Amino acid sequence: MAGLARVPDGSVDLILTDPPYNLGKDYGNASDQQTMEDYLAWTEAWIDAALPKLKPNGSLYIFLTWRYSPEIFVMLKKRMTMMNEIIWDRRVPSMGGSTRSFSSVHDTIGFFVRRKDYYFDLDAVRIAYDAETKKARSRSIFVGAKWLEVGYNPKDLWSVSRLHREHAERVDHPTQKPLEIIERMVKASCPPDGVVMDLFMGSGTTAVAARRCGRDFVGFELNPEYCDIARRRLEALAETGKPLSDPQGQTPPPRRGRRPKTVPAPNEALEQE
Repeated sequence: MAGLARVPDGSVDLILTDPPYNLGKDYGNASDQQTMEDYLAWTEAWIDAALPKLKPNGSLYIFLTWRYSPEIFVMLKKRMTMMNEIIWDRRVPSMGGSTRSFSSVHDTIGFFVRRKDYYFDLDAVRIAYDAETKKARSRSIFVGAKWLEVGYNPKDLWSVSRLHREHAERVDHPTQKPLEIIERMVKASCPPDGVVMDLFMGSGTTAVAARRCGRDFVGFELNPEYCDIARRRLEALAETGKPLSDPQGQTPPPRRGRRPKTVPAPNEALEQE
């Protein structure tokens, strides 16, 4: 919150953030281990501190769990216009899961805007049709159709695998999000050379995505070990073109059971580039 106060009002094009879900995860501090009342009050406090930093035509994406998304969506609806509830299908394997309820295999993402003329570049994130689909649409009425050439809207159900130990971009963070998802948001909702802000930077995926997409970023992270991971990923990206901590292009998978070793005092992790 102290670092956020130093960000000028009206200077950010996009807030893209993945706050703690309050599920008891170990991030090296107690941020994910609050009572429901404290968690929602804390969420409302950082939302109210963050929203003035957005430009009038700015947008916000927030990752949430179904447990708290209804309450937090209501908070945001009182302050912004909700455009989408995006469902991220994490492609969780069918084995295992709860025996007393249906297994949860998705995250919820809220997409909010400040006003009607918000920035949104659909063409930058369209998904190309495969050759078979194009061939099936070969009749004369489809020739030259823009939608067939530029691809289709990603819709609001995104089926992208969560990061497993064997994925090259995986680093030592318990809830790291895939670059594919974060880059889609950046390209769609932040103009070239714009600024993306992430209040919970974690392993630095938002910073890496912004750099890869030609945007600037500002972000914060309380855990110094995660700050180091983020810096190494950015340095590797600058040196090799790959957002990995190992210069050879392979990041060792995290060891099972590893926990952050320190409980740091709050500090700002990454300043605006």
